[in-house]
Amino acid sequence: MSLDPVRRPTLSAAVLGTLRRQITEGEWPVGTRIPPEPELMRQLGVARGTVREAVRALAHAGLLEVRQGDGTYVRAASELSGAVQRLYNDRASTELLDVRAALEGKAAHLAAIHATDEDLAALAAALERRAAAWTARDFDAWIRADWEFHTRVADASGNTLLAELYRNLTEPLRASMSAFWERPGFDGADPAGHEDLLAALRGKNAVEATRQADANIDATAQWHLSKA
Repeated sequence: MSLDPVRRPTLSAAVLGTLRRQITEGEWPVGTRIPPEPELMRQLGVARGTVREAVRALAHAGLLEVRQGDGTYVRAASELSGAVQRLYNDRASTELLDVRAALEGKAAHLAAIHATDEDLAALAAALERRAAAWTARDFDAWIRADWEFHTRVADASGNTLLAELYRNLTEPLRASMSAFWERPGFDGADPAGHEDLLAALRGKNAVEATRQADANIDATAQWHLSKA
């Protein structure tokens, strides 16, 4: 059995890899407008066609969004996140809640077993920022702090794959949470936050931690139903 010769990557593939790393490593965060074509051509030392080919590929993968007449923006930090966003645009928010329920319940269970003192301190700090944002009526800060708490629970699970899958829900979940503020009659979530879940994690009570995570999803689902 013969093997095909190993070929060096094409120039466009090398450019694509460079741009992708800028995105996945956080040099270009989600929402950032990337440099225009002339600047990319200058920095990379390649022709316009090579840049365009790489940008098209990354847009197809869901990492970039080309806005005609405006520029090209980072849409997602990974291909999986981009795929999730495309799927979520065509799905009801209840599907997102179903996925969250599956991931958050397991994450809370595992975090009750594996969370370190450093993890617990970071979770407590996130809840403090959440409460402060609520008091200040800074809803953007409230969303960031709330999401940070959830992602840190996933990180504390000790399961890197679960944590990575959860982080890829970031943009759809933020969009869902932001929509809350646009609905009449919504005056926010319980300002107390997730203290009961944190207490269960501190007590290494996996059953109670799972129950608290499930209760949060159930409360969110009920709110959606009340506003439907």
